[in-house]
Amino acid sequence: MQSNKAIVVFSGGQDSTTCLFKAMKEFDTVEAVTFDYGQRHKLELECAARIAAEFNIQQHVLDMSLINQLAPNALTRTDIAIEQKEGELPSTFVDGRNLLFLSFAAVLAKQKGAKHIITGVSQSDFSGYPDCRDVFIKSLNVTINLAMDYEFVIDTPLMWLTKAQTWQLADDLGAYDYVKNNTLTCYEGIIADGCGECPACLLRARGVDQYEAARREGRRL
Repeated sequence: MQSNKAIVVFSGGQDSTTCLFKAMKEFDTVEAVTFDYGQRHKLELECAARIAAEFNIQQHVLDMSLINQLAPNALTRTDIAIEQKEGELPSTFVDGRNLLFLSFAAVLAKQKGAKHIITGVSQSDFSGYPDCRDVFIKSLNVTINLAMDYEFVIDTPLMWLTKAQTWQLADDLGAYDYVKNNTLTCYEGIIADGCGECPACLLRARGVDQYEAARREGRRL
């Protein structure tokens, strides 16, 4: 089995696609795992599949629809509004999502002989999601290593990057235009610039504006 192999947790969004490009430069073999958890927009799954196919990345799609039964949320239910009230987690937060996703990714990785699991979570530009924090990732890394007696490394290349710095990374990887025009971040299911109004689109657009301003001025972020 190859040791220089990585599994990328892949949704077809800006962050995971940037991680995919980074992994393709750093590892001999890269595979992707995508989770079908009853997303509002099946276009997310189609987008991920299209990108994986375009770059000849073997993609594994796992059924995680049980999450929707356990933790109803705005990402899977059209009758729940996308909102964030002061002092509360956004309605888009899905309890246990990254815990389950990364645990299942680890099972897959071991079967595939991969030591590295790559995920695009970020503590710098997140929406208050507790399962995007560095301390959670480090804790889970220890747990899955013990659970399977296997030396996994959960790589989080975006952990301390702002959205603007993530765009800079995509540019450094030669993937800026591709990520900007072909990924799906929008909660309303619109590729590229999205709806321009949902929280995900606003965060993405702010990052683009900040990075492009820095690039025009010749600054690195």
